[in-house]
Amino acid sequence: MIENRENLYVLSTVNTTYAFQVMESGQLEHLYYGRKIRLEAADFITEKYAFCPGNTIAYSEEHKNFSLEDCCLEMSSYGKGDIREPFIEVVHADGGSTSDFVFDCAVISKGKEAYRTLPGSYGTEEEVEHLTVILKDKQYYLTLELHYYVYEKEDVITRSSRLINESNEEIRLARLMSTQVDFDRAGYVFTTFNGAWAREMQRHDTVVNTGKTVNSSYTGSSSSRANPFVMVSRENTTEETGDCYGFNLIYSGNHYEAVEVSGFEKTRIVTGINPQSFSFLLTPGEDFEAPEAVMTYSHEGFSGASLHMQRFVREHIVRGEWKNKVRPVLLNSWEASYFDINERKLLNLAKAGKEVGIELFVMDDGWFGTRNDDTQSLGDWYVNEKKLPNGLTGLAEKINRLGLDFGIWVEPEMVSLNSECYRNHPEWVMEIPDKPHAEGRNQRILDLANPEVQDYIIEQMTKVFSSADISYVKWDMNRIFSDYYSQYLPKERQQETAHRYMLGFYRVMQALNERFPSILFEGCAAGGNRFDLGMLCYFPQIWASDNTDANCRVETQTGYSYGYPMSTVGAHVSACPNHQTLRITPLETRFHVASFGVLGYECNFCDMGKEELAEIAAQIELYKQWREVLQFGDFYRGRSGNIHEWTCVSADQTKAVGMLMQTLVTPNWRYETYTAKGLSAEKKYHFYSKIKKYNIKEFGDLINTVSPIHIKQNSIAQNVIAKFVKMDSEVEDTYVYGDALMYSGVKLKQAFAGTGYNREVRYFQDFASRLYFMEVGEHE
Repeated sequence: MIENRENLYVLSTVNTTYAFQVMESGQLEHLYYGRKIRLEAADFITEKYAFCPGNTIAYSEEHKNFSLEDCCLEMSSYGKGDIREPFIEVVHADGGSTSDFVFDCAVISKGKEAYRTLPGSYGTEEEVEHLTVILKDKQYYLTLELHYYVYEKEDVITRSSRLINESNEEIRLARLMSTQVDFDRAGYVFTTFNGAWAREMQRHDTVVNTGKTVNSSYTGSSSSRANPFVMVSRENTTEETGDCYGFNLIYSGNHYEAVEVSGFEKTRIVTGINPQSFSFLLTPGEDFEAPEAVMTYSHEGFSGASLHMQRFVREHIVRGEWKNKVRPVLLNSWEASYFDINERKLLNLAKAGKEVGIELFVMDDGWFGTRNDDTQSLGDWYVNEKKLPNGLTGLAEKINRLGLDFGIWVEPEMVSLNSECYRNHPEWVMEIPDKPHAEGRNQRILDLANPEVQDYIIEQMTKVFSSADISYVKWDMNRIFSDYYSQYLPKERQQETAHRYMLGFYRVMQALNERFPSILFEGCAAGGNRFDLGMLCYFPQIWASDNTDANCRVETQTGYSYGYPMSTVGAHVSACPNHQTLRITPLETRFHVASFGVLGYECNFCDMGKEELAEIAAQIELYKQWREVLQFGDFYRGRSGNIHEWTCVSADQTKAVGMLMQTLVTPNWRYETYTAKGLSAEKKYHFYSKIKKYNIKEFGDLINTVSPIHIKQNSIAQNVIAKFVKMDSEVEDTYVYGDALMYSGVKLKQAFAGTGYNREVRYFQDFASRLYFMEVGEHE
């Protein structure tokens, strides 16, 4: 709900209040963002000004009693006394950089307007209200629009801005942020999610008491180095208690999030396009749209803010046929074959997948041009008939006859120097003419700032996607930007290149989504190098990381869960030793971790033994029974560290799946509990685990302490016995109310601690894990 009370604007959601007012000088003073309060007048939360602080700048002759440096504001600029992080920077035709935007008018409406150049959230008139605030710089004839969208049910407010050049002269926009929030105290914790390739979404906390802390990307993508989702909280905030603010940006390019504390211990937060090497020329009458920023607040800690974000993304970011549709279990050919593929190999792999319950077979890289390695053929999107003599059509038909859907890998934004595309159109590539280029993964980036290149990609992908019955597309981008330069743009517009690239990319994806609404598009950029809300407007799911090691993935997927729902997180079970770390983890654990995302497999079923394939078949059968909960339920984090604890709960709280994973065994540590979250306190649940059979080889020479005959390790006798004799796991099976599951937890059967093993003992070694199931409606 949005209310205007004599220049006091109050934006309310179910549990939060956001308020600002128009000052006498025309600036917008930020008053409050936090837990919902009754606010009929603003006097009691308005900062009182009598005299300017020493060594500051008074705003004007008419308003000498305050300095903008010491005000909490809705937007800021340079030149009139505020020396903190600015919301907007403009270089005017006269060379000056002073801007002075003051209130002109405001309009309240319903519904969500689509942006002209960028993706954004969406909602009906019943779901979202819209406040437009018009600010004017009367000295330079510029108009700045501030847009606020209130998603009341999800406790989310989104913001964006638009600058309009209404003057008769050209101006250069050097910065335009999407949101700004000022708080009247310091000491907030700034939480960011950083990393690198194969190490995405590692959580880092920084207490900001003074100065400025920045989380940003300059890779041309939203980046695995610094995800655009961030949190700001108080130092005493926990998973379930305390103030927590979440911020994200609906943008897939270079982004910027800064937290700055002033000399007066006021904290400013800004988010938007990274101003590094950015500027945009606006001729008379032109305008510039900033990306939409997403904000939420919860007094129920990190978990409360996470749930707001997860629900908002599911309801108002992801769209199309796959928004609420369960995602298929897929088998991807990459780690099974890499570039060495042909129709026979692919069909054999697909047949093996069908036998264990796979629903979608995906042919990864290596099917086009002369693509036998990563040095060639990107850009040449025609079938390699030596590998696929019957083309995509023939392969897809054979895959479909097996009862599987067919998917394909593409990397349309890139081009190899060794390709017909590059030889025919070197002007389509992002590179500085006649200057050496810093290469990445033996490929260059096509210049999507160029409409001709956009059209080429749209038409080439249209040919590929319509040439066969393709139901899934993995869209990859395997390098970051270097030598930013568009051969299409004039030299005075080169600092527009990165943003214009994103505008071109969004145009391409909008066209392909409209042409192929039934295809499930999965985004990928060397793993999680472009995992963001802008991508999720076109890709219902994103490949979270090229690292499939379960011990690493449990950290990465925990990181994503703070800002994104699990229905958007692609997660695969792969072979061991793992291809990225050479670590060996149990197949059971690899499945458990991957099952909390969108499950897939990426290993060579043709080389696996019967026992392993039987285990995979049982995993897939179990996942299909529970995937609606796992994909679309609310995700809760429990403990992290040596023990990782997750819970995923259905919307109606009648079903839940929990997971415990252990990193390393602690000697003589038998006791453990599982504590659920998100259940209904009043409902009674059947809490249980599945029985597991363990190979006697897992117990090594200890088996001789109970065996009537001596069994030599790695002997023929041991192999024969291992086929017929299995060790049973413990089973948890009890009926308990939700309040007890959440507040007390279940004391699990003891772990093995070197003093004996039977069915009452939990085999829980390095990298071991358990799934626990909770269901309402079953009776004792």
